[in-house]
Amino acid sequence: MNFIRLNNFFRQYWILILLVTLKMSLQYFLVNPVYELQRDEFMHLEQAFHPAAGYISVPPFSSWIAVLIYLLGGSLFWIRFFPAMFGALTLVIVWLTVEEIGGKLPAKLLASMLIIFSVLLRINVLFQPNSFDILAWTAVFYLLTKYINSKQQKWLFLLSVVIAFGLYNKYNIVFLLAGIFAGLWLTPQRELFSKKTFYLAMAFCLILFLPNIIWQIKFGFPVFHHMKALNDRQLIHVNRMDFLIDQVKYGLLGIVSCSGILALFLYKPFKQWRFVAWTFLSTVALFTLARAKTYYAVGLYPVFFAFGSVYLEAVLKKWKTIFIPVLVISRIVIFILIAKYLMPVQSPAEIIANHETYEKIGLLRWEDGKNHSIPQDFADMTGWKEMAEKALLAYQQIPAEELSQTLIFCNNYGQTGAVNFYNRGKMPPAYAFNTDYIYWMPRLTEIKNVVLIGEKPKQEIVDLFNSVKLIGMVENEYSREKGTPIYLLTGAKTDIAARINQEAADRIKTFDLF
Repeated sequence: MNFIRLNNFFRQYWILILLVTLKMSLQYFLVNPVYELQRDEFMHLEQAFHPAAGYISVPPFSSWIAVLIYLLGGSLFWIRFFPAMFGALTLVIVWLTVEEIGGKLPAKLLASMLIIFSVLLRINVLFQPNSFDILAWTAVFYLLTKYINSKQQKWLFLLSVVIAFGLYNKYNIVFLLAGIFAGLWLTPQRELFSKKTFYLAMAFCLILFLPNIIWQIKFGFPVFHHMKALNDRQLIHVNRMDFLIDQVKYGLLGIVSCSGILALFLYKPFKQWRFVAWTFLSTVALFTLARAKTYYAVGLYPVFFAFGSVYLEAVLKKWKTIFIPVLVISRIVIFILIAKYLMPVQSPAEIIANHETYEKIGLLRWEDGKNHSIPQDFADMTGWKEMAEKALLAYQQIPAEELSQTLIFCNNYGQTGAVNFYNRGKMPPAYAFNTDYIYWMPRLTEIKNVVLIGEKPKQEIVDLFNSVKLIGMVENEYSREKGTPIYLLTGAKTDIAARINQEAADRIKTFDLF
């Protein structure tokens, strides 16, 4: 009996299985081996060694995945496996959403191609919260669709679990929840607010998320300080109009997704799901006001790939056998033409050789609002191993009897995470007065030597040691960390530990961590 069920499953979903395999394979194939991990990935991997209900930088979901990665060996394959898997699961949920709203195979194929050959492919390369964020948003829409179709309470409780995991992954999902509230309120689906089950499900979600809420209370709601720092240093450079234009430029607002949005307002069979369109408009409005980065809104689009594909399949009727294959093929062709710009396929040297093209399509603009030689993400994926090797070289010059009295100190979380990732087991962990690392720093009792990574020490620091020696610096010309020096400070003349402990305490107290 089980064999028959399994056989039926493969007969029904063999195309989906092939598409999932294709997507997973592309996530590995379209990355040039010249690139290392991206700076944020090092920090998320580091969290595996510091289990907690929350972190200054992000909620704890990434740390749970990091634990799994290290249990599986911690190789590059497994680091890239999980974001790729979340992308593949997004594809599966979109396929199931198409089924739920009445789509057939042409609509499933069209929606799947939009997921596979899109900006999602680039996002799913990196071990960051974004891949699961998109999956969670897509699952929220799917579960609401399932509930509206069936009125079965189980879908609301599954929804509450997905929302809880979404919050544990990235607080960004709060914007979606606000948009959904507005979308439901503006449509007849507002009747959901009168259901006792809805409030029970949301209470269950709150219970699941309670550990992180308690953690936020305990540490003075660092999420708000992080948001302020993000706004002051990065989002202030985001142009609201650029955010809207980018939705089109990156292929998110295209023929299919726009068809889906319009169909939700005009196509009678979609009337019961009209709240999805209002959710989109409300959430985009909130993001625009907040000067959000382009990728913050990516999670909105998979569901519109589904609705748009089903709508086109329905209205084109006999023409769908021509028009939908044309859309699919054109999507693949366009992706092939832009893949070298979208994905980390080209080496930094090749990017610089095509500098003008990259600049025209806005890929050289960093979060500081300025254009640079290569895309920021790519610059953040080079130079780390070199930095770690030179930090280890500095550490190895310290006499054996003084190694236990040596501090490895970095200027930012990227440097700290990279040094720890490459040198784990070879030298003590590095720390920084930056994000989560300042909380992980042990109370120091005596420090004789410091391996300093990230900046030239000020004269007042130099005067505290008998010797200050430049060991080297990052020489990778393509790295964002190019020129980062590595110093060895030996023979402390005074109580350095007390000074560092006090500064760490002061920074924690004032949230001077970013």
